[in-house]
Amino acid sequence: MFGKKHEFWTFGGEKSYSVTSVTIFLCWRIYICNRKSIKIGFTMENQYFNTTDSLLDICTKYPETVKIFVSNGFKQLEDEKKRALLGKSLSLEMALKMKKLNVETFTALLVEGIDSNRGQVDGDLNQKTKEKKEDSVHVQGLLPCPVRVPLVEGIDSFIVDYEKKYNNEIVYDLKAASMGLDWLIDDVINQENTDNLADIFISAGFDLFFDEKLMGKFKKQGVFKDSTGFDRLNKDFDNDEICLKDPEGHYSMIGVVPAVFLVNTAELGDRPVPRTWADIFKPEFKRSVSLPISDFDLFNSMLLHIYKAYGEEGVKGLGACLLESMHPSQMVKSHTKKNEKPAITIMPYFFTKMVKVGGPMIAVWPEDGAIISPIFMLTKEDRLDKTQPVIDFFASKGVGEILSHQGLFPSINPNVDNKLPEENKFMWLGWDYINNNDIGSLITKCETIFKKSIQDESFANLGPLSYSPNND
Repeated sequence: MFGKKHEFWTFGGEKSYSVTSVTIFLCWRIYICNRKSIKIGFTMENQYFNTTDSLLDICTKYPETVKIFVSNGFKQLEDEKKRALLGKSLSLEMALKMKKLNVETFTALLVEGIDSNRGQVDGDLNQKTKEKKEDSVHVQGLLPCPVRVPLVEGIDSFIVDYEKKYNNEIVYDLKAASMGLDWLIDDVINQENTDNLADIFISAGFDLFFDEKLMGKFKKQGVFKDSTGFDRLNKDFDNDEICLKDPEGHYSMIGVVPAVFLVNTAELGDRPVPRTWADIFKPEFKRSVSLPISDFDLFNSMLLHIYKAYGEEGVKGLGACLLESMHPSQMVKSHTKKNEKPAITIMPYFFTKMVKVGGPMIAVWPEDGAIISPIFMLTKEDRLDKTQPVIDFFASKGVGEILSHQGLFPSINPNVDNKLPEENKFMWLGWDYINNNDIGSLITKCETIFKKSIQDESFANLGPLSYSPNND
C-alpha cells in the first residue's frame, strides 16, 4: 500500500526512481510519444501557433486540430459556421481557461496531432507502407503512450514469424491515444458495415464499447467473441470481490488502467490525507483536486463508477472539488506551480512512478479500490480462423508483462505477476450493471451533472458518504 509520508513505493515494493532518473524517464517518455525536441520544463517545441491565436486561425491553418478540439469538449468547432462565428473572437488560451484545461498540456496535444498528421513523426505507429489485402489480418486501436513503443516492437517481431508460418500478412494501425476516436466513428461505425471493422480492435474506455450508437450495436449483432481461452483471469481480477471476465463471452481484455490519488502534502495543510473516493468530496477539498478530464477513457470510467457508488451527489462532489484539468506528467510536478496548486490529483497509476522520493508528493491507493478503465480487445467471431494466433499474442504472458511491469497497467493474464499488494483493491462496475444500463446515455447524464456542479459555487457537505462494494 502506498501513502507513507515523504516516501513512495512502487507496486513491486521497490523505491521509485531518483530525481535524475525521473527526469530522464519523463524526457524519454515525451520523446517516444512525440519525437519532437524538448524544452526545459518538459514542454514540446511549438513551431505552429501561439496560444494567443484564435481558434479559427488554428483550425483553418491546421484542419487536423478540429478533431482534437471536438474530442476534448469543443463540440461547437465541429460545425463550420459555429467555428467561424465563435472561433474568430476566442483565443486558444482564453478558451482553455474557460474550460479549465491546462494550456501547456493542450498545446502539446495539438502539436502532437499536427506532427502526426504531417508525417514528421510516427505518432500513430502504424504501417503506412502496407495496404490491407482481402485475407490479411487487420489490427486497429489506441495504445497508452507509456507502452506503445515496446508493444509495437513486440508486434513487429511477432509479425516476422507469423507471416513466415502462416503465409499471411498482419496490417496494424495503432494510433496514439491522444488522437481520439473520431476517425473510427467517421470511417467505420457510422457506415453500419461490419466489414469495415478491424479483425482485432484494442482500446481502453467504456463509451466506445458499450454505447449502443457505437460498438455496442455490433455487440448486439453477435459480431464479437472472446477467444483468449482463459478459464480464469489473473487472481487480481477474478476473485470473491471482482470478476472482469465477460459472462456473455463477447468482450475480452488484456489489462486495466487504474486511477489513484497523488497528494501534495505541502498543500494539504491540516487536512487529513484522503483514503477513499468519498473523502475527496468533503467540503475541505472544494476546488482542490486536479482531474484527468482530457483523458476521456479514464474520466468517463470515473464518472460511471462514482455514479454507481455514490449516485448524483457523488458526481456533483467530483465537480465541486475540481481545481483544474492537468496531464498526468504535469501532475507529478504540480507542487512547482506558482499559482494555485492542487492538493490532490487523480491520475493513472503509471505516472506515480515518477514521484520524487522525499518530496511533498505521495501516492495513495484508494482503500475502496482504484477505479479502472479496462483495456478491451474486441475480436470478430467470423475471422477467428485467421486471427487466433494474433489474439494469442496479445493475450500472452509476454504482452501482459509489458503492460504490467513497464506500464503499470495490471494484466488480466493469469500467469502474470502484477506485483500488487493484496490490500490494493479495484473498483469495477460489474457486468450486470453494464448490461442492465444504457452506458452511453449514463455517461452523458453524468457529464451534465458534473458540468453543472462546476458552475455551482454553493457546495453542500456531501459527506460522510459510504461505499459498499457491489459488483453485481
